[in-house]
Amino acid sequence: MSVADRVRQAVGAVTDPELRQPIGELDMLRDISVDGDHARVGIALTIVGCPAADRIESDVRRAAASVSGIADVTVDVGVMTPAERKALTEKLRAGRPVRQMPFGPDSLTRVILVSSGKGGVGKSTVTANLAVALAAQGLAVGLVDADVHGFSIPGLLGIPAGTQPTRIDDLMLPPVAHGVKAVSIGMFLRDGEAVVAWRGPMLHRTVQQFLTDVFFGDLDVLLIDMPPGTGDVAISIGQLLPHAEVLVVTTPQSAASDVAIRSGLVARQTGQRVIGVVENMAAFTLPDGSVVDLFGAGGGAEVASALSQPDDDVPLLASVPLSPALRAGGDAGAPVVLSDPDDDAARTILELAERLAAGGRGLSGRSLPMSVTQRTADEA
Repeated sequence: MSVADRVRQAVGAVTDPELRQPIGELDMLRDISVDGDHARVGIALTIVGCPAADRIESDVRRAAASVSGIADVTVDVGVMTPAERKALTEKLRAGRPVRQMPFGPDSLTRVILVSSGKGGVGKSTVTANLAVALAAQGLAVGLVDADVHGFSIPGLLGIPAGTQPTRIDDLMLPPVAHGVKAVSIGMFLRDGEAVVAWRGPMLHRTVQQFLTDVFFGDLDVLLIDMPPGTGDVAISIGQLLPHAEVLVVTTPQSAASDVAIRSGLVARQTGQRVIGVVENMAAFTLPDGSVVDLFGAGGGAEVASALSQPDDDVPLLASVPLSPALRAGGDAGAPVVLSDPDDDAARTILELAERLAAGGRGLSGRSLPMSVTQRTADEA
């Protein structure tokens, strides 16, 4: 293999941080030449003003310089032609028509809705940390912020204000934070702007676009941060994703747990399966060993019991203690599962992620990409 071929091989393995695929497979490489110990590498970005341009150029330069015999690297950066972009988007869709939802019943992606009966129970904080914890285990994780009126996922993940999905023709590439691909209506609003007067049709269209127009690629898990209650968005997602699993978040107090039961029952009416309950803001232990149950006790177990059926047990999967570190991490955009993994709340969420990852999604009801071929007597 020539030095130029080795440079092409090294550079082709560089991963596009948004598409999460090697640039060699994305047809982003151009001419590569070597003169003595100097390599000149040509690459084509997907769009003008690509937000990942600096990182890609830096990674390409580093990859080329890692080849034995190369001491100096020049990177020529260009942009794909419209025809090249069209070919790329068709390749990424892998034959899927434009605006077709990729998370249907036959999808290998596990879809988990995180719901609550009322606001203020820490549902979004649990969702953001759970997504990061699952990604830390090596899973490909997507996160849709469906809480359109009360969006908070970008801030919880530390995604800077003003960050928007990158558009490649009719595809939107979601920003990536802590290994999680996330999209939220907050990414499309000016700083401080609120969503007002949006009714059922607009809410349905927004959620549907998140699921069809945003290119998440191949995901192991898609988490959806649901709005509190059982309103328009819950009904829309019930129609779009009737096969989804549901994780119900509550606090220990009866005022929250009683309402949380309703959200689980409504989800079940749409055909979705409630896989468990997470009790947030549970009792915590002080340095002297005394236990403080600020919001009471037992609410999570009550919800789990109320939602269980003779042939479908709904377990209490986790009881997350009230934690200043969990709150501080959310305010700072630094999920506690990464910033302070030894915190009691962080450990509980990490254990929850391990439990969910181990469970996986069953194959029941899904068609698999298999074909039957006949063999002749001689072949047998």
